[in-house]
Amino acid sequence: MLIDIKVPAFPESVQEGEVATWHKQVGESVQRDDLLVDVETDKVVLEVVAAQSGVLVEILKEEGAILLSGEIMARLDSSASGSAEAASPAVEETIGASEVEGDAAPASPAARKLADERGVDLAAVAGSGKDGRITKEDVVNFVPVPVAPAAPAAPVSATPAAPVAPVESGLTLSAGERVEKRVPMTRMRARIAERLLEVTQTTAMLTTFNEVDMHRIMDLRSQFKDQFSSVHNGTRLGFMGFFVRSAVEALKRFPLVNASLDGSDVVYHGYQDIGVAVSSDRGLVVPVLRDVDQMSIAEIENKIAEYGGKARDGKLSIDEITGGTFTITNGGVFGSLVSTPILNPPQAAILGMHAIKERPIAEDGKVVIRPMMNLALSYDHRIIDGRDAVLFLVAIKDMIENPAKILLEI
Repeated sequence: MLIDIKVPAFPESVQEGEVATWHKQVGESVQRDDLLVDVETDKVVLEVVAAQSGVLVEILKEEGAILLSGEIMARLDSSASGSAEAASPAVEETIGASEVEGDAAPASPAARKLADERGVDLAAVAGSGKDGRITKEDVVNFVPVPVAPAAPAAPVSATPAAPVAPVESGLTLSAGERVEKRVPMTRMRARIAERLLEVTQTTAMLTTFNEVDMHRIMDLRSQFKDQFSSVHNGTRLGFMGFFVRSAVEALKRFPLVNASLDGSDVVYHGYQDIGVAVSSDRGLVVPVLRDVDQMSIAEIENKIAEYGGKARDGKLSIDEITGGTFTITNGGVFGSLVSTPILNPPQAAILGMHAIKERPIAEDGKVVIRPMMNLALSYDHRIIDGRDAVLFLVAIKDMIENPAKILLEI
């Protein structure tokens, strides 16, 4: 029986997707729950698995094709069995066409096309797909290994050849050549660009800054991090848990910072869902911690670590990165000292953390060296006044500099 493999239902915020990678090819045997194809949206990569066992008999949407929710991508014959060797002659021809000449491993059509464009020898590329199949990502990430020249059998010319330099595309070019490479934006990067431009054009964004003395939090962390990890099954005690908890308490005091604007209505949220920006190879994503006011610091740290791993592997679901009433981003992990974070609409505010640097400050009339962090709060001035924004940031500063207030909720 032929079974249609359909595009998953997209949420309202996602209009379309793109075929990223086919993990199975026509004629291959498929077991139930085997990964068939990755569908890239502007938010996440969705994995489509086989609902039943059988043989993949037809692929209707090749890699790079644009997809709409519910479209048929491929067909699976659940009554068939075996592998590519048992497939029909037409299937065998298709499989043979997917292999390159020589001893190279089989490669996907998108991988072969990109390899031709970049001049990459597929025989030198290690495939990460099933049975060593070369995917488009393998070609993108391929770095050629320089080969040492053989010793000359005869005297060489006295005029040396121009030195060569490898470039990112895998081509070897003579020194002094001016090279340009045109690479299409990924769907996620294009959507990020669109949203950032939209924010600058449709909001009255303003940023207020402050600095926070981190020495008490750092002392607390140093004193208890080993015991914390032991009690909480290896969960690492970082700084983000403290900032998330501080933000929750500050949002309770200043509910307007936790609100959003819907047309001419201000929507107040009686809960705190905190988005934590996470960097991945595909771009910045913001998974959301739900009902953070009911979570302990250990639960927060554990969830952030889980989201970080999913982001790196491209395994975040749509539900995990949608919603949120407030966002925290930490440019300090990359060394940023000061920045102006951009709002994550429809949220009204975002908190930016930065690198911790020792600086001389005045304390009780004396100059002391303290580990200081710059904080930035960007907010939509259409609904949040400067007074509320400043006091919100001061409340976070006060709790970080006096960690007991976080636990006592004062």
